[in-house]
Amino acid sequence: MEAKHKAELRALIANKLQAVKEDIAAYRRLAKPVAPDNAIGRLTRMEAISSQGINEAALSKALMAQDKLENALTKIDHPDFGRCRECEEPIPLARLKVLPEADLCVPCAEAIEG
Repeated sequence: MEAKHKAELRALIANKLQAVKEDIAAYRRLAKPVAPDNAIGRLTRMEAISSQGINEAALSKALMAQDKLENALTKIDHPDFGRCRECEEPIPLARLKVLPEADLCVPCAEAIEG
C-alpha cells in the first residue's frame, strides 16, 4: 500500500476514533442507572429502564468499535496491513475507507460469515 493511502487511512481512522470516543461519552451518560423514583418527563420507569438497556448495548458496541479502530491504527505501518488474512490479496482501498479495521476482503468475509 502506498504511503499516501496509509496517511489518508490514518487520518480517517483518527476521525472515526474521535467520533466513537464522543459516542462512548454520551452513551455512558445515558446508560447510568435509573433512580427508583425517576420518571423522565412522560416516560415511565419501565421505559427509562428499557432505554438504559438500549444505551448499554450501544455503549458496548461503541467500545468494541474503539478497540478495532485503535488496533487498526497500531497495525497501519505493518507490511500486512490492507491484505486479506485469508487469501493474502490486497483489500481494496474503498473497503478500507469504509471499514479501516477490515482484515478480510469481501469475498473471504462473505465465505466466512455467509
